[in-house]
Amino acid sequence: MDGDESEVTTEFPDDVTDGAEPDFDHLWGIVTDGLIGAVGGLVGTGSLTVGLLIAASLGAFDINEFATLAELTGLNVLFERNPAAVGYILFLLTGMVMWPLLFASIGSYLPGDKYAIKGLPFGFVLWTGFAPAFYDGYTGLAMILYLVLTLGAHFSYGFTLGAVFDYLGNRPDTLV
Repeated sequence: MDGDESEVTTEFPDDVTDGAEPDFDHLWGIVTDGLIGAVGGLVGTGSLTVGLLIAASLGAFDINEFATLAELTGLNVLFERNPAAVGYILFLLTGMVMWPLLFASIGSYLPGDKYAIKGLPFGFVLWTGFAPAFYDGYTGLAMILYLVLTLGAHFSYGFTLGAVFDYLGNRPDTLV
């Protein structure tokens, strides 16, 4: 046993380290991107929700407008006592799945050098659909507050979504 000691090394053979780079063309890379998108969407929707709650506290947004989402999909029957909660869950899922997927696919074409900056025009585009969809007949100061606060909330969503992409993702230059 005196001369039979095995040598311990921390170096790997070249053929083992060749595949150590992130590989976005395989299943694990796609799953990782999906998780990054979901986390970014959760954080972004959280910041968007804070903006909407501020608008609601100033009388410039009605939280019960989320019930419309539940009614449009027919899911209000799941929890008839509070369809706004069902609508908000749909809103959250959209913010965690659909919009991050879209952002990941077009993010490299948006202006800006970091995804956080690229998220600002993305948030603006989302706001152009949100503003008329959730408009509840506001007039005067309430309408101005509605437009300004929901726009700011959507900028916050885009920025935080992009910031999470920047922080968690080792993204290639283009995903296409």
